[in-house]
Amino acid sequence: MRNARPRFKINSKPRFREVKWLNMYWPVKGKENTAQTVALAVKRAKELQVDHVVVASCSGETAKLLIGQGLQVVCVTHHVGFAGPGTDEMPPEVRNSLSENGVKILTTTHLMAGLDRALRNKFGGVYPAEIMAQTLRMFGQGVKVCIEITGMALDAGLIPYGKDVIAVGGTGEGADTALVVAPAHSNHFFDTKIREIICKPREF
Repeated sequence: MRNARPRFKINSKPRFREVKWLNMYWPVKGKENTAQTVALAVKRAKELQVDHVVVASCSGETAKLLIGQGLQVVCVTHHVGFAGPGTDEMPPEVRNSLSENGVKILTTTHLMAGLDRALRNKFGGVYPAEIMAQTLRMFGQGVKVCIEITGMALDAGLIPYGKDVIAVGGTGEGADTALVVAPAHSNHFFDTKIREIICKPREF
């Protein structure tokens, strides 16, 4: 009886698309990583031909670094009242300057706060949205921020549905984290995909 021929070549090359990218891990968290984080985010956007970047920025300083980079920029701020009743943390002149340079600005209720935070502040305890936020913080505050702001921008119609975007966030001030994200609308939040971690702090 003849031996059956193998159906597959043993030495055949695996069929996959090689993605070359070196993750960067900052030794510490914080705004000192802002310039490098933005530079890596822009570099990766161009490599992947991603057109949109969503950045968390209240002072506008991090958003300004993305102007003139050939990207469509969405800047997400804290909601009015985050720092105190009626307080808008982005000065009007900064808001106007960013808008004049083509930056879309989103100031609205935070995806992972809202009424859940109001319940905690009033009655104590912990609620689903905040459990989700704390889970994402296991990767660092910046990762949580990046996921949150891309969902907010998508819900507001400021970025296209079904497209990867670059997200830039941080820990407190400035930026120390950048991701490639395929965001989902808030009512389908768990369809969100974190494609890549471009950079983040190792210690946080």
